[in-house]
Amino acid sequence: MDDARDRVAAAAGCASREVIFTSGGTEADNLALRGVLERWGAERGRHLVVSAVEHEAVLTTARGLAEAGRAELTVVGCDRAGRIDPAEVAGAVRPDTVLVSVMLANNEVGTVQDVPGIAAAVHARNPRALVHTDAVQALGRLPLGLDALGVDLLSISAHKAYGPQGVGALVARHGVFPAAQVTGGGQERGRRSGTENVAGVVGFGAAAEVAERRRETAAPELSHLAGWLTDLLTESVRGLEPTGDPAARLPGLCSFVVSGCRSELLLAVLDELGVSASAGSACSSGAPVPSHVLTAMGFGDLAGSALRLSLGRSTTQALVDAVAGRVQMAVARVRAGGGIAAPIR
Repeated sequence: MDDARDRVAAAAGCASREVIFTSGGTEADNLALRGVLERWGAERGRHLVVSAVEHEAVLTTARGLAEAGRAELTVVGCDRAGRIDPAEVAGAVRPDTVLVSVMLANNEVGTVQDVPGIAAAVHARNPRALVHTDAVQALGRLPLGLDALGVDLLSISAHKAYGPQGVGALVARHGVFPAAQVTGGGQERGRRSGTENVAGVVGFGAAAEVAERRRETAAPELSHLAGWLTDLLTESVRGLEPTGDPAARLPGLCSFVVSGCRSELLLAVLDELGVSASAGSACSSGAPVPSHVLTAMGFGDLAGSALRLSLGRSTTQALVDAVAGRVQMAVARVRAGGGIAAPIR
């Protein structure tokens, strides 16, 4: 456990004592929001600020706290590229703001936020307000660190870096002690009780170490391949529009809206063609619900025509070329009303 904690801390850019192991990114996000509100709400205020493009682990939690009367909530919007303006976030901060949560890299469209700028603006407006970032997508793909990002809390998860599912961490700056939401035996220095998932934690440590060691070489390669796939599809598929910020995006993530194609049918055809894809968050793949991220970005009805393709360590240029051809085939079949394709053998 100690060795794994050191490895995760090195990848996350923090001290070992600042790592709180959880069951994953969702629990880490919940611990940040609920734990900070419970610890400091009476003293600093009950106002939360989150962005409209957060993962549901943050958005649903924040809205639930507000609906239960435990918090007041302000949701900050974004532009069509999914970018959040630091000045707008700061403008939403009040004297009673206890926590601001803005994710580092969006899980659906890949836009990377100016978290250091947001954190600086928030702290300038209210030095007592804490800043949390959901960095689950970023481990092994973007540089992390509490000081580098200027945040007080940071969520990560093992499986996004090829580690085991069911283990993650909330990194909390020394002196920031969120109230435990799982109580009992006082594990994790009293911040998260329960028998430790030792095997998962060890796997997390190994995966984090490998991911961080490979990051500087892997990230540019993933960005190159994702750019190649995006160019192939935008040139060959009429009515396909890339989404997210092309200048600041997560390496290896391609996202689009495809006019004339409902996501659920396009995904079904792609699955028959041997292509694994999603319509938004991988957590809700296959759910016929328009993306709340694309809706917040102003895509309207096109939010129900989303396509996300994620690249990884095993992706080659030959595979990218093959996938581009199959996406073309799937879009043509859906638009022609051809239904589910026959499997390619």
